[in-house]
Amino acid sequence: MRYTQSEKMEIIRMVEESSLGITRTLRELDIPRSSFYEWYRRYQENGYNGLALKYKSSRQVWNTIPEWEKERVVVVARQYPEKSSREIACLITDMGSFISESSVYRILKSYDLVTSPVYTVISAKDHFEHPTTRINELWQTDFTYFKVMDWGWYYLSTVMDDYSRYILAWRLCWTMKAEDVKETLDMAIERTGVEHVHVVQRPRLLSDNGPAYISRELKSYLEKQDIRHIRTRVYHPMTQGKIERYHRSMKNLILLDNYYSPTELTESIREWVNYYNNHRYHEAIDNVTPADKYYGRDLDVLKNREKVRKQTMKLRRKLNRTAGLQTLPNGIS
Repeated sequence: MRYTQSEKMEIIRMVEESSLGITRTLRELDIPRSSFYEWYRRYQENGYNGLALKYKSSRQVWNTIPEWEKERVVVVARQYPEKSSREIACLITDMGSFISESSVYRILKSYDLVTSPVYTVISAKDHFEHPTTRINELWQTDFTYFKVMDWGWYYLSTVMDDYSRYILAWRLCWTMKAEDVKETLDMAIERTGVEHVHVVQRPRLLSDNGPAYISRELKSYLEKQDIRHIRTRVYHPMTQGKIERYHRSMKNLILLDNYYSPTELTESIREWVNYYNNHRYHEAIDNVTPADKYYGRDLDVLKNREKVRKQTMKLRRKLNRTAGLQTLPNGIS
């Protein structure tokens, strides 16, 4: 089977972000190890362009990136070390000058600013069987846990909008009881205002089969709120990949520090949620932020990026054409 450029990129992302071994993950995906390692080698050498079925190495002189633009890539990368090549490309484009992810990758690699990711893998799907088409159509919720030094374990309850990946509500709790879930949902309902707006279909709630989610107390609460509850099949968590990936991304950053009080941990989580909602470019939603998607700004952002891309290409063509004419021998034009 021949995979497209984007499909190869998605497979690489899945392998990088998984919690299983590489061999087991590739076996689950039915991908030969030799093929994967060949894709990954080409991706490391040439970025996203290296995954094309027919990679063209011919140099397009008119599109040569100016040195000052390369220097800006390095400056931005050092200013935002937590951002990937993809996120840096989006950030620079939003600043007013287009540059592709593959170009950013090559530039950073030449400055030895790209490190190979640690291989981790997950078996959950990234997409629900029936994709959502609007905000507040489906909410995902789950618990994850953190340890506070000398205090013990605390549990984070989160509600995410499935369509936009926007975090609607979160609470750091002592326990993982139905009451904790209810209070988090109360926050989400208040924030979205769905309780006071007439809608054809109320939000659905997707969760796993933890004790809090299968309790009668939560069932009664959801019936009063007219919220339909969907639970994943036992031992088959195929539909909660979005919130699980969110928790994993959060822990990758937050667990770099130790916390000595619940207040300290809460503040760190608050900073992360603000960053994730408003500043982190999400690959699964066309590289806009969850806030852009939730509040309907995504189309304007994408339209502006296309405008910037065309303007940048026009400028590069003009600059490189001028530079080429200046290098021609006398009498030739």
